[in-house]
Amino acid sequence: MRRTVKQFNISNVELFKTQLLKWSNQFQEVVWLDSNQHKNANSQYEAILALDALTSIKTDYTAAFSDLKEYQIATKDWIFGYLTYDLKNAVEDLSSKNFDGLALPDLYFFQPKKLFVINGSVVEFHYLAMVDDELEQDYKEIQAIEALEKLESETASLKISLRMQKDSYFEHFQKIIDHIHRGDIYEVNFCQEFYAEDSSIDPLKTFSNLNNISKAPFACYFKYDQYHLLCASPERFMQRRGNIVISQPIKGTSKRSKDKVEDAKLLEHLKNDPKERSENVMIVDLVRNDLSKIAEKGSVEVEELCKVYSFLQVHQMVSTISAQVPTQTNSVDAIKSIFPMGSMTGAPKYTAMKIIEQQETFKRGLYSGAVGYFDPLGNFDFNVIIRSIIYNSKKRYVSFSVGSAITAKSIPENEYEECLIKAKAMRDVLEN
Repeated sequence: MRRTVKQFNISNVELFKTQLLKWSNQFQEVVWLDSNQHKNANSQYEAILALDALTSIKTDYTAAFSDLKEYQIATKDWIFGYLTYDLKNAVEDLSSKNFDGLALPDLYFFQPKKLFVINGSVVEFHYLAMVDDELEQDYKEIQAIEALEKLESETASLKISLRMQKDSYFEHFQKIIDHIHRGDIYEVNFCQEFYAEDSSIDPLKTFSNLNNISKAPFACYFKYDQYHLLCASPERFMQRRGNIVISQPIKGTSKRSKDKVEDAKLLEHLKNDPKERSENVMIVDLVRNDLSKIAEKGSVEVEELCKVYSFLQVHQMVSTISAQVPTQTNSVDAIKSIFPMGSMTGAPKYTAMKIIEQQETFKRGLYSGAVGYFDPLGNFDFNVIIRSIIYNSKKRYVSFSVGSAITAKSIPENEYEECLIKAKAMRDVLEN
């Protein structure tokens, strides 16, 4: 589908990004994806914004992937949206019956009328159905926007509760360990929800503050009706560029220290920790197996194994797995083949997901799902929705969830502490 494209040079990129995001919030549908200038061999855009739906698709898990495939083929255009974790029920004979405080549709994508791509000091405007000089007028409006101010006391009274108390966490942990000792599973990603009821937040300012203290490579601000995703994810789920697909699971987390010597010790400890490395390798094997379902024979490769990356809040162990897929492979089929992300499930995957449903006390929904885009050529890029605040403004319900990988070597106190480390950024933003 043809779009009117125009480029502008911007002198202050960070200021323009802030102005652009604040201006976009007047629209009902918004997806903002920001790399926060984390650049590597797989980077394609520094930031991308899609807004104002021309067409859209919303559905529950039943036939979700086939409906999305039909929509993606029919539009032949950019589409942006999310896949909830509960689309597992469309991949396997599973269900999601736990408490759901957010009540999001299982899948939502839209075709934007307006698209903005930032690379370096250049921003590209891609417009559909443009009226007169709308593009130039929008550019002037964006430049006139004042920068987002820091969120001060608007969420200070927010009371965060735990869906699962500490003693209960240890009880569920032991049940998972029992499954591992019986040989049912090797690893399970076990998660818990933090939430606030009858609460209101300013989604855009809250995202801005979360992003400022995290600067994650797969940050996202998503808005659709009353639903808001404020995401500071460090993890890529899956990317396709031409015939090459990659997945970059994270397994292994360490806190950071303001003391440089101590921080270096924490990084080195994570890098050489046998438990953390074994967790990561298990998921790498799982992803390799998933990708082999769609890959050209012999093309699945582990490009990076257990490499430690440092983010503002934590050190993380990341692996990169790539594969070549046949040209005729549909992109939605490629995603379905490894969905949901192995780092958020466990091994074996099907059994792990069954145990997750039995032991967790909330419906994951967006959490540990994916948000991203397809371009007109079928290329795509999706993150893993972690380190995220999810908000339903009509229900006045605020939620964020965290988890850790449970293996035979796991110590319950350590896993609980890891959850608290991962929750810190979200708690700081909501409670301070």
